[in-house]
Amino acid sequence: MKKTVTTLADGRELIYYDAADDTVRDAVDQRPLDPVSTSSEVRRDPLLGDAVAIASHRQARTYHPPADACPLCPTREGRQSEIPDDHYDVAVFENRFPSLAGDSGRCEVVCFTSDHDASFADLTEEQAALVLAAWTDRTAALAALGQVTQVFCFENRGAEIGVTLGHPHGQIYGYPFVTPRTELMLRSAARHREETGANLFDDVVAREEKDGSRVVLATDHWIAFVPYAAHWPYEVHLYPRHRVPDLRELDEGARTEFPQVYLELLRRFDRIFGPGEPPTPYISAWHQAPFVADGREDFALHLELFTIRRTSGKLKFLAGSESGMSVFINDVPPEAAAERLREVASQ
Repeated sequence: MKKTVTTLADGRELIYYDAADDTVRDAVDQRPLDPVSTSSEVRRDPLLGDAVAIASHRQARTYHPPADACPLCPTREGRQSEIPDDHYDVAVFENRFPSLAGDSGRCEVVCFTSDHDASFADLTEEQAALVLAAWTDRTAALAALGQVTQVFCFENRGAEIGVTLGHPHGQIYGYPFVTPRTELMLRSAARHREETGANLFDDVVAREEKDGSRVVLATDHWIAFVPYAAHWPYEVHLYPRHRVPDLRELDEGARTEFPQVYLELLRRFDRIFGPGEPPTPYISAWHQAPFVADGREDFALHLELFTIRRTSGKLKFLAGSESGMSVFINDVPPEAAAERLREVASQ
């Protein structure tokens, strides 16, 4: 992998990740951009204790542009974009409309391919491995920033999820705090350690593997299963068999095997609802340990992949119980979801 760091016209950082070591990246961003001005502010909710990012400048962000005006496509034939070169393998840049900025953290965009009409599931294993390398490199880079406490790599796919740019891409958030969801996991892990002397994540994985009814696929280095108390209609958790706190510490075997496993999961998601159905909307989220936190050594890196589509033509909306009280109601039994995800395995 070759990494090339450059800047855009308004001073934001742009990083190319190329499979070929001899790739030259010297294109210059010719756009007449003003310096980025953000108004991001993190406020603490005194009742719940969680954080809310107030970012009014995001009201002006790009919203469903036509394909010929996509800001994530390469710059071609006079059409300028966020990426000044005319092609790329993987590109990462600072978000022009960040939710978090400055002392409040950092937001980046990860473009998985220059092909506007592709999806992550269309990538080759070599391309997926390059994305994993980019996620890992950005996790390491953001870990070195004093204002970043936790790194979150994720992808939103589909208009139903709220995606406003159709180009295959994800995002990376560098939070200046430990997120509420991670705090809950850390507290549960600490309580489990105190009560049993064992690691909670290890025990969860072992229980799922022993039961087997919710396991979707298992390999030498990874295991994927629908969790016992799945919140979403189709939800899969993917764990490396050797527990590590974040992407930087994955061993070579897990890195080598990840593209095959992850691409298989994504392709199965697109087959859940049968032929002729539109691509399945999903959120894919890497859960990594905070860099400084009690219990970091007990945390387990894992990926959570889920869709809000519960059946053909019907979505799972977060209504009163979910939005008002954070009590989820799932219409699809986890065992049935796992069985369906096994049925649609690649032939």
